[in-house]
Amino acid sequence: MVVVRASKTLMVAAMGLFASLVAFGNITDYGTNFAFVAHVLSMDTVFPDTAIKSRAVMTPALHHAAYILIIAAETVMAVLCWVGAYRMLKGLRKPACEFNRSKGIAITGLTLGFLIWQVGFMSIGGEWFGMWMSQTWNGVPSAFRFVVTLLAVLIYVTVPDSD
Repeated sequence: MVVVRASKTLMVAAMGLFASLVAFGNITDYGTNFAFVAHVLSMDTVFPDTAIKSRAVMTPALHHAAYILIIAAETVMAVLCWVGAYRMLKGLRKPACEFNRSKGIAITGLTLGFLIWQVGFMSIGGEWFGMWMSQTWNGVPSAFRFVVTLLAVLIYVTVPDSD
């Protein structure tokens, strides 16, 4: 059904737009968003008595490296989603087996997005660096929203299409 295929294609493009805007914002407002990463890694706003403060990374060069890695991953995700949506669009009216094969790059981009926000922000930032303890620098709720959205689109896109 072409409308379902178009729906999947548009959802992948929407995730490409999202990742593009996030990466663009992180690049053009580097200082504001860098502060977030630096505070999380420094663990300077977690509970004062927590035993996990020994995990803190206090080296600014490592803060920049982590932030650049995040931006690079978001950019790669954006490109993969845009290319994936384009390939899906080209296969919209082709046989189901071809359309299903056209989803590979999109699935890779969506999976990368899931890993950025689930592993990077929720697991590493939230749990390893105790981001959830911070009143000011807690990105776990936002990361969760992104993870759920990406996962929903990923599940929808991976459902095989038929003729």
